[in-house]
Amino acid sequence: MLPALEVLSPVDQSTREAVRKYDKSTECAELFFLAHIGSVLFTVQQCTDVSVRFIAAQQPGIFGNFTIMSIQTIEAELSAAAVVEAASSAYSRLRNELNPTPLLEYAGLNQLVGGRVLLKPENLQRTGSFKIRGALNALDSCLPVARKNGVVAWSSGNHAQGVALAAKLRGVQAHIVMPEDAPPAKRTSTERLGAIVIPYDRYTENREEIATARAAQLGAPLIPSYDHPAVIAGQASVGLELVADPRVADTVPDQVLVCCGGGGLSAGIASVLSVHWPQTKIYAVEPSAADDTVRSLAEGRRVSNSTDTRSVCDALLTPTPGALTFPINQALLAGGVSVTDEQALYAVGYARRECRLVLEPGGAVALSAALHNKLEVRDRTTVAILSGGNVDDEMLARGCDIYDRTPASK
Repeated sequence: MLPALEVLSPVDQSTREAVRKYDKSTECAELFFLAHIGSVLFTVQQCTDVSVRFIAAQQPGIFGNFTIMSIQTIEAELSAAAVVEAASSAYSRLRNELNPTPLLEYAGLNQLVGGRVLLKPENLQRTGSFKIRGALNALDSCLPVARKNGVVAWSSGNHAQGVALAAKLRGVQAHIVMPEDAPPAKRTSTERLGAIVIPYDRYTENREEIATARAAQLGAPLIPSYDHPAVIAGQASVGLELVADPRVADTVPDQVLVCCGGGGLSAGIASVLSVHWPQTKIYAVEPSAADDTVRSLAEGRRVSNSTDTRSVCDALLTPTPGALTFPINQALLAGGVSVTDEQALYAVGYARRECRLVLEPGGAVALSAALHNKLEVRDRTTVAILSGGNVDDEMLARGCDIYDRTPASK
């Protein structure tokens, strides 16, 4: 059951009635007012022909006399303290269903970069990436409705597998919108977990529109891959594990490098570290072909990638930073850097050859940033989040080939 929605800004009675009765309407209307559920602020943005669309604190699902069908916002406030509070609650509930990923340290890597580098291997997490954390937390927040009508998500593969496994664990039918050119291994794994895959052309079609339409058709909640408070809170559990890891018991890292697509992982981790390690700098790392967060941080506003953007880092190909994640990242990140596809593949090869770790290119960009001196790592303690390892054999071989052919000096 959702807590009561409290409207904070002045709203006339007619607007209140419009919200209460909107599910009976077939016309679109603009509604703007600030409100909150629990401690999380959000802005009611607009109505579609089936629902009021807004950011909810914990639970998309049934509220009052209308159904929350999707999660979308342009302007919202979500404090770091609220994220940490929600993350702590989520982690205490879900930790027995997750694989803890302890920090790893390699003497050869430290010697190579001239500093201390600690790797957090989320590629060893269930489904091969961190995404199960947010997927489970978000699904639990709308479980009664999802068990009745299913759940809908969009993803190039990692969030898809996270939602598919979460749905399987909770007895829910998942419907996943995936690009036609998603890595075959990711699509196969998603289908094996019982999800129904809806393919689309990422260069000519809009995945959010397709997913929202399917959610409306089914009456199912929608779990976005990053722009959702419960997803951010779930991903923030990576940060909670990080600050509690024995390898950093006697030291506080100088910087943390986070692979970044829509910004949910970086927003969650940054929220936790702003409370526990306020002096630590957090950087988003993206592929140079899809560096929307890097450019958005530099310009002070959300900017988009080209619709025909291509990169081997498929897991990080998002159109623009999240409306909810970007304000958090803008406030808490020290900045962002990018790596080329070849540099990401080099890191894939390095991880396989030198660390015996299997990474996908998108999951290796943080390591790549350290290897290619995108930030100062000499004489510093750096944590690199390895966000995923769902890679096809061919792509893994490409990475190993690039590493094998590159001189030790890079």
